[in-house]
Amino acid sequence: CAARPNWSLAARCSGPAACRRAVQVTEPTVGEGELLDRQALRRVGGLSTELEDVSEVEYRRVRLERVLLVGVWTSGTLSQAERSLRELAQLAETAGSAVVGGVVQRRNAPDPATYVGSGKANELRDLVQSSGADTVICDGELSPGQLRTLEDIVKVKVVDRTWLILDIFAQHARSREGKAQVSLAQMQYLLPRLRGWGESLSRQAGGRAGGATGGVGTRGPGETKIETDRRRIRSQMAKIRAQLRTMDRTRATQRHARQRSGVPMVALAGYTNAGKSSLLNRLTGSGVLVDDSLFATLDPTVRKVRTPGGRDITVSDTVGFVRHLPHELVEAFRSTLEEIRDADVIVHVVDGSDEVPREQIAAVREVLSQIDAGDVPEIIAINKADVAEQNVTAEVLRHEPHAVLVSARSGLGIGELLAAIDADLPRTLVDVDVVVPYERGDLLARVYREGDVVSVDHEDHGSHLKARVAEELARELDSVAAG
Repeated sequence: CAARPNWSLAARCSGPAACRRAVQVTEPTVGEGELLDRQALRRVGGLSTELEDVSEVEYRRVRLERVLLVGVWTSGTLSQAERSLRELAQLAETAGSAVVGGVVQRRNAPDPATYVGSGKANELRDLVQSSGADTVICDGELSPGQLRTLEDIVKVKVVDRTWLILDIFAQHARSREGKAQVSLAQMQYLLPRLRGWGESLSRQAGGRAGGATGGVGTRGPGETKIETDRRRIRSQMAKIRAQLRTMDRTRATQRHARQRSGVPMVALAGYTNAGKSSLLNRLTGSGVLVDDSLFATLDPTVRKVRTPGGRDITVSDTVGFVRHLPHELVEAFRSTLEEIRDADVIVHVVDGSDEVPREQIAAVREVLSQIDAGDVPEIIAINKADVAEQNVTAEVLRHEPHAVLVSARSGLGIGELLAAIDADLPRTLVDVDVVVPYERGDLLARVYREGDVVSVDHEDHGSHLKARVAEELARELDSVAAG
């Protein structure tokens, strides 16, 4: 320990063995290390308005500091509009900004020019100046014209909800596939919103065409800077799509291999920050990243677990959903989301501590229908039941009869959830003709409980059984009969 003066030990060192124990205790798991690395990142201020090359667009991020939130309330109740703005505040904080305030305007529809109307836009400019905000975030997707006009009025950067979510995804993407998917979504979003700043960005005709001897018809405007940027972005998008197609084939091959093995697949889906990764860790004993923030998980993680009925299954943790999830993200992550579509059972994880979890359920099911996963058997897992309000969970149970109360933190209801998964898994029955020893009456009972018994004859050495059972039970029966 004298050679390691910077170590902080809970107890006084008593030798090399104690040092090893201290190192083992303080070493973080894979998920903890990733979380520490993420928390060590620091946001930097400033965003250049000059687009130098496509690499700047590919990993372009929103540098947010002090932000003011703006929402337009077009339908529903005021409480729903306020909840949407509070969720936008969570998104902004996840992106690394400090929220200084938020306002909501009641309108029949967003203003086509300024989103909030010209008069309210001027009031918004005064709020920006008085609060010291340097960014305005709108709770909706703005058109290029709305973004430009509103920026000209408030005199600070304007970001919409879609761009904010894309920025969070860009921060949290870890794998090569995840980064490529986010880059493609960002480019799809930015392409129609690029604009030049100043006439100096235009490239007038060069070479002979720009000289005095160019001839009639050869003088005129050349390719502008914004046209160059668009061309480069389209080229880069084509390259990323080709890379993703290769990755899609690899993922499809892995998925088909799991299907051929006969191991059922279960997908954890749900609203962002509902506790899917925590539930995966509780079910499988793995150590994937768990963070109390939105969109902490982007790259799918697959783990194996055994059900109470003895069936081996794979459980995959997938990206979380949110209200008004950008269409660009759904398209870019379609190959990843196919893990949900091809699953045998979907465990729909719901945050039981939320004020209105049924709104989360509706938002998730909307995305599931977009990826053609609406017909997959679904189990509602109401997570965080140990801290949820009883009347809230009771309402969900009343409208969702196929639901289980669970807590990934305490382990409440995990056995019931596994039993529900086991009951919903498809059964591939095979014919067996074996002699089961009398001392293995438990296997015979399982056949009666889980399979279809054709006949049973009690002989000298055991019960001669003819039945149709699941493949796992058939292998176990063959093993016992052979032994």
